[in-house]
Amino acid sequence: MQNLTVGPPTRLILAFTVPLLVGNVFQQIYVFTDAAVVGRLLGLEALAAVGASGSLMFLLIGFSWGASAGLAIPVAKAFGAGDMRGVRRYVAAGAYISAAIAAIVTAVGVIFAKDLLALLNTPAEIIDMSATYLAVTFAGASVTVAFNFLSATIRALGDSKTPLYFLMASSVLNALLVALLVGVFHWGVAGAAGATILAQGAAVAACLALVIRRMPALHLSREDWAAGRRALREPMRTGLPMGFQMSVIAVGALVLQLAVNGLGATAVGAFTASMRVDQLAVAPLNSFGIAMVTFVAQNRGAHQWHRIRVATFRTSMVAVGVALALGAVLVTFSQPIIGLFVGPDQPEVMAMARTFFLVSGGLYPVLALLFVLRNVVQGMGLSTVPTVAGALELVMRALAAIVLVGAFGWVGVAWAAPLAWIGALIPVALAWFRQRGLLLERERTDHATPRPPHEAAEPAAPAPAPALAVAAAPAAAVIDVAAPPADALPTLAGPVPADT
Repeated sequence: MQNLTVGPPTRLILAFTVPLLVGNVFQQIYVFTDAAVVGRLLGLEALAAVGASGSLMFLLIGFSWGASAGLAIPVAKAFGAGDMRGVRRYVAAGAYISAAIAAIVTAVGVIFAKDLLALLNTPAEIIDMSATYLAVTFAGASVTVAFNFLSATIRALGDSKTPLYFLMASSVLNALLVALLVGVFHWGVAGAAGATILAQGAAVAACLALVIRRMPALHLSREDWAAGRRALREPMRTGLPMGFQMSVIAVGALVLQLAVNGLGATAVGAFTASMRVDQLAVAPLNSFGIAMVTFVAQNRGAHQWHRIRVATFRTSMVAVGVALALGAVLVTFSQPIIGLFVGPDQPEVMAMARTFFLVSGGLYPVLALLFVLRNVVQGMGLSTVPTVAGALELVMRALAAIVLVGAFGWVGVAWAAPLAWIGALIPVALAWFRQRGLLLERERTDHATPRPPHEAAEPAAPAPAPALAVAAAPAAAVIDVAAPPADALPTLAGPVPADT
């Protein structure tokens, strides 16, 4: 466990981010390996079948990933405040919510897999393989949800290395199992999906063993489980909006997938390969955002307002620099990278992928800022803003799918994600600049948290920040998460509200 409320913010963020970065890369190696092995051993149609199921997996599994990240926010906040009883209470509450999410995702995914694929106009030649891949994946959804929740909880306590070690080991195991089940046992796409579930199951077992043996702070008593049932409100307020945010984004991806499916199996294959590479490339950028959630939540619990502002500015600059480098690499080496998925007899797929990388890679700095600022705002307790940003992502992707793909074909597909990033960044950036002003005002008035010399931030804006109001977001309903209007977002005055 690591306390992120003391020490140089930039150094702490980078040290915390590196394991996350490596872990995110290995997380993407799961899907990268599946696609590469399937494409090389089973052919373009099988690769397209795996890709056609991706948006549906994102819709349901993505909800669990986002919810897990949100469920860990109260844990990090309690840890930053030194409230270990609160840590255990919120871990128990998160476990209850995660179990419910796993049950729903499994039932919906297994029962309606083929029907959902049919709604997406999945090409007839690949729909059966896609349905098989989805059914196996969703049958093991409880394993995926458990790993996401355990990893997020351990990170909330300041330990980003332990989840990395387990993820690295399970990624290697996944690669071996995919090669065995697909290449030797010839189980097809079902073998690829099953290999991932088995590898994640091993990671879950390792996480639980670690908690039992070496993390007494997470040993839950009967009283903790009982308190967790009474403390569901705050984790739901942070977890469900982040889950819905991911699902809203996924709906936009579904609309785009529908448009891509209409371009034929070759386009679906090119989209699958391009997205696998893209997801791997942006994993480092996502890592900065994940690190900021934990950092902001802990420092918010400790009332260390200046550290939040300093870390946000510096992390944003580093993330943008990394994004520029990643985009340059992707564009320069696009052909050999796509060659990992398809052979030289698929020149059309390679040309389409290069177009995709030229557009998306050039706008990675926008995505870097979105990752950092969205997670900072979420860590501050403003769950409505990221939800609005997700809705704008949905609108932009849908417009691109309906208008641009119909008019420009594959070029419209390439522009869909970057336009969504731009749309989502606008409300998140506005919310952050408003909070930044409140943080500056808090620094001027709160003498209990003087700023150490080594943590000096960028020059403050000359204009005075708006006065602070004592307010907290009203409780959002479980489904209707857009509770407060934009002008009634929670602010920083006084003690940090217990229900944000």
